[in-house]
Amino acid sequence: MNRKDSKRKSHQECPAKTGGRGPPRQARRHKTCPSAREISKVMASMALDMLKEGGCSEDELLEKCIQSFDSAGSLRRGDHILNMVLAMHSWVLPSTQLADRLLTLYQEATGNTQELRRLQICHLVRYWLTQHPETVHQEPQLEEALGRFWATVEQEGNSAQRSLRDSNLLSPGGPGPPHSMSSPGLGKKCKVSLLFDHLEARELAQHLTYLEFRSFQAITGSVRGCSALEGSVGLSNSVSRWVQVMVLSRPGPTQRAQVLDKFIQVAQSLHQLQNFNTLMAVTGGLCHSAISRLKDSHTHLSPDSTKALLELTELLAAHNNYSCYRRAWAGCTGFRLPVLGVHLKDLVSLHEAQPYRLPDGCLHLPKLNSLYLRLQELAALQKQHPPCSANEDLLHLLTVSCPAQAGLPEAEPGVLRVRVLGG
Repeated sequence: MNRKDSKRKSHQECPAKTGGRGPPRQARRHKTCPSAREISKVMASMALDMLKEGGCSEDELLEKCIQSFDSAGSLRRGDHILNMVLAMHSWVLPSTQLADRLLTLYQEATGNTQELRRLQICHLVRYWLTQHPETVHQEPQLEEALGRFWATVEQEGNSAQRSLRDSNLLSPGGPGPPHSMSSPGLGKKCKVSLLFDHLEARELAQHLTYLEFRSFQAITGSVRGCSALEGSVGLSNSVSRWVQVMVLSRPGPTQRAQVLDKFIQVAQSLHQLQNFNTLMAVTGGLCHSAISRLKDSHTHLSPDSTKALLELTELLAAHNNYSCYRRAWAGCTGFRLPVLGVHLKDLVSLHEAQPYRLPDGCLHLPKLNSLYLRLQELAALQKQHPPCSANEDLLHLLTVSCPAQAGLPEAEPGVLRVRVLGG
């Protein structure tokens, strides 16, 4: 066998080699570059490693926040721990008590570092009000406590400390709760029909998305006792009932099938816009028992519409802890609105799973950090810009058309229960 035959035989015995160039490459790891979310979690873990592993006392954590500032008010290191404490402290310590502790530390500062320490505390209070202004709305007594702090600074502090006070920060503005939904019931059929009949499915989905985003954006501060959160849930329930009203108000199976088909198109457009919260409301309305038992109406739907509704229902199904939705959500980029109830249920589960304090009384930092990261993900979504514009007149008409109290039964379990915390 000559050399040429030997080469030919060796290529035949090694089919994995393509083109006969060099040895076969090793399989590369897929997606080696970490995502922004993974990077933020790693940075958060590195920041927590700077403290005692597992937890630390309130005084140690507060001292860490004070030492985050230099004399000019600049941050000496990353701001993750600082923002976590300022955002999450109310879960373990009322904001009024935090302000009183800072006042006590200000008054107790002595020695050669007195002026620097007091200045750092003033920078911390100013940063707190600047970056987290919603805290004043959560606790009415906080403004009084902060007033005592700044009054003490006026009496005992120097000009540099007094200059950090800004009276406007004590009454921060911010988006309030969304306007209450009107409850016209079934009486305003002309407006309902005008809106529904003269808007294309895509345009209707865009306006619903704009309305949903405005409601979602109004949720600020703590999720406990938040009127804006109640308004968001009310909006979802209203949209779901409006779908039912529009279907049931038509006289015959053919007309009802036309309404069903249009709302299925609206749901598909909502899916394309990645507005999962309103998609849940519309799909829930289409799957309600009052609609599902309209067998004659469903027989008039095209196979494509029936298949599309089935796929959307499976996407939002509650089995396996909404696994289909979670997979779809994880792959989303750009503008998107989550099924708020699913993510709030995650917060509730984390809230109930472990105590906030360890047996020795120290704060359980990993739990606080996990809650903080999840809340930050939702807060980041509030800074998005809607992918479409909206007509204010149509928005108003859409608002008054959604019957919040149309005399229909409450949303039943299954697809709809996600919008209510704990089911």
